[in-house]
Amino acid sequence: MQHLSKLLEIEDSQLAWVLRLGLHGLRTQLQEALKEAKTDSGQSSCQELVRELDQLLQPQKLEVITPPTPPTWEEVFEPIHLELSGEQKLKHIADALLADQELLQHIGAYKFHSNNDVDLWNEIQRLLLRVPEKLAHTWRECILAEASQLGALEDKLAVQQFGFSRNEHVYSGLQGSVYATGLCLSDQVGFDPRLQVETRGGELDLLAGIVSVCLKFIDIDTCLHHALKSVDRFGVRSLNSESEKSKYVTALLDRFQRVLITTDADPAIALRARLDLDEAIHSLVYLPPCDRFSWWGKLQQEARRTLDSVVEKARDAGYQVQIRPLWGTYADIYTWSKDDLQLNIDIGGVPGEVSACLRVCAKINDEVIPGRVLFRSSSEA
Repeated sequence: MQHLSKLLEIEDSQLAWVLRLGLHGLRTQLQEALKEAKTDSGQSSCQELVRELDQLLQPQKLEVITPPTPPTWEEVFEPIHLELSGEQKLKHIADALLADQELLQHIGAYKFHSNNDVDLWNEIQRLLLRVPEKLAHTWRECILAEASQLGALEDKLAVQQFGFSRNEHVYSGLQGSVYATGLCLSDQVGFDPRLQVETRGGELDLLAGIVSVCLKFIDIDTCLHHALKSVDRFGVRSLNSESEKSKYVTALLDRFQRVLITTDADPAIALRARLDLDEAIHSLVYLPPCDRFSWWGKLQQEARRTLDSVVEKARDAGYQVQIRPLWGTYADIYTWSKDDLQLNIDIGGVPGEVSACLRVCAKINDEVIPGRVLFRSSSEA
C-alpha cells in the first residue's frame, strides 16, 4: 500500500484522481459482493481489504463545513455570478464518466454541455438514470466519494420534487463547496398542471405520475427524443425542436385525457385508450435506447404493467384479449409488428435484437393491433 498512499497524497494529480476513482469503485464492488457471499471462504480477507481501502481513501484533511451566513441585499446576485462563471469543480468527474467504456455502451458518444457545476451535477445524474441500475449505483458511490474530496457533501434533502403517486428518492444534491439540487418523486406535490388532474387514488395516479415525470424531463433534458407514430412515423426525432416537442406533448396529453374519459366506458374502448397511452410513454426515448433495467426503463415497465388490470377487466366482460410485448430477436417478432424503425448504431443493445418495444401487439376478439419496435441493425457499419 506504500506506493498507493504516496500517489494518492499528490495534490492536483490526474493520475492520483484515476487511482482514487478506481479504488472507490473496487471498494463499492467488494462491499456489494460481501452482501451476497456471506458463506464464501474469502469473506474475512475481503472484509480486511475493504477496511484497508477505507483507511487508504480517507481524506487527509477534514474541514468542518459551516452553513454560509445570509448574504446582504447588495451581495445576493454576486455569488450566483461567481458560481456560474467560475471553474467547474466537477469537470474531471464528467471526463472520467466519458472514459468508461462500459458506460459508453449505454450512452453513446455523449458530450456534456453544462457550463457550471450546478447544471453539470444534474446532467451527470440524469445520464446515470439511463444505464443499468447496478452500474449507476457503482458510479454514484464513486462520484460522491470524489466530490467529498472537493469539499462537496451529499445532501439528500436538497432536492427538486416532481409530483408522483409515491415518494421515491431518485438522486441526491450537494452541499459545501458545490451546491446543487437532487431529485425526488413525491406524493405531496401535485402532478404537472398540464394534466389537469388531481390525486384520486389507484392506478390512474400512477399513470398520471409517470406522464407528469415524462413532461418534466422533456422540459429539462435536451437528450430526449420521440418515436411516436402518430406524430412522425418515419424516424426518431429530437425534442430539442420546438415543433416536435409541441406535437409530441400534445399527443401525450391527448392520450392521457382519453384514458380518463374512457375509464368507465366499454372495456374494449378503455383498453384501446390505454394501449395508445402506453405507446406514447414508451415512444419517449433516448439514443441509444435506455437499458430495460435502468431507472428510466423500470419506470416505463411500471406503466406497461398497468395494462394487465385493463386486460382482465375486458376479459371479464367477455372479450377475448391477448397482449404481447415484443422483445428478443427482430427476425422472430417482426410478423407481429408494423412500421418498425431500424437504428443504424453500433452501441446499445444487441445487433439484430429489439432495442425498445414502443407498442405491444394486441388482439381483441378477431381484431389484431400490430405492435411497433425500435431494433438494432444486425450488420455493423
